[in-house]
Amino acid sequence: MSIDARMVLAALLAGVAVAGLAALLVPPTPRLAGRVRPYTQVARARLGRTADAPAVAEPEPWLTGTSLQRLFGPPLAGLAGGLARVVDARSDEGLHLDLRRAGYGELSVEAYRMRQLGASALGAAAGVGLGVALSSAVLALVLGGLGLVVGATRWRSRLDAGIRTRRERTRIELYTVNQLLAMHLKTGGGPIQATQRIVARGSGIVVDELGEGLRLIAGGMAPSDAFARIAALTAEPQAARTYSLLAAGAERGVDVAAALLAFSEDIRDGRREDLHRAATRRRATMLVPIIALLAPVMLLLVLAPIPSMVFGLH
Repeated sequence: MSIDARMVLAALLAGVAVAGLAALLVPPTPRLAGRVRPYTQVARARLGRTADAPAVAEPEPWLTGTSLQRLFGPPLAGLAGGLARVVDARSDEGLHLDLRRAGYGELSVEAYRMRQLGASALGAAAGVGLGVALSSAVLALVLGGLGLVVGATRWRSRLDAGIRTRRERTRIELYTVNQLLAMHLKTGGGPIQATQRIVARGSGIVVDELGEGLRLIAGGMAPSDAFARIAALTAEPQAARTYSLLAAGAERGVDVAAALLAFSEDIRDGRREDLHRAATRRRATMLVPIIALLAPVMLLLVLAPIPSMVFGLH
């Protein structure tokens, strides 16, 4: 290292030390805007101004954490967004909806992308480390690229698998829920009363979605709009049909019990076909090792006489 480089490094270290000492001796004055803003929303609404919802919402950890988090958080967030644009073409709204449908509703879009970036960096580091351990620069680059791709697609695959799992569980639960809803509707209750009884006594994905619809109704939303909203947010089309039917029943006051029973029969028929297809795939999978073991033996038995027949060898 040359003298100039040492002087530059010493100056940088001295600057960091002085800045850290100044932050300890004279801490920055906390701003009152974040504390006062929640109390000004009513006044803003009365004056005809829109509520400052993004400002009231909880900021990301890298904006309120330590100095290192505030310093390196925004660049890492930008890098995570660039990686997401390359690996995943979904918008922020679509990704938020997929996170909700996969059961990761508590995970924000930014946190998901940061985890995706972390998995990509870990995969690339593992690939490069393996290549360095094998003493091959080319292999290190190749394995690093493969690790980057695997790490970048890991969370996307996990998200898609979560959506598929929740859709299967929803289809399994929906048959029973539709039957119970139809029974309560047949006894004289309306869609809201039937939903309240199901939510009060049941559990599961469908019950949670119906409970969210009841919370929206309790918050002042119209029943038809509340059921239409959970129909738009659910991951299973059959569940969306059920919620849309409840919305129509709540809006028009018609009897939807017969339609719910018909939906239940459709769901049962669809489940039966899915089980038949799964059984067929499993039988075909079971044949693969048998064919792999018997095919070489059969080829040897067929090809063994050929040398003696062609060349007269014994």
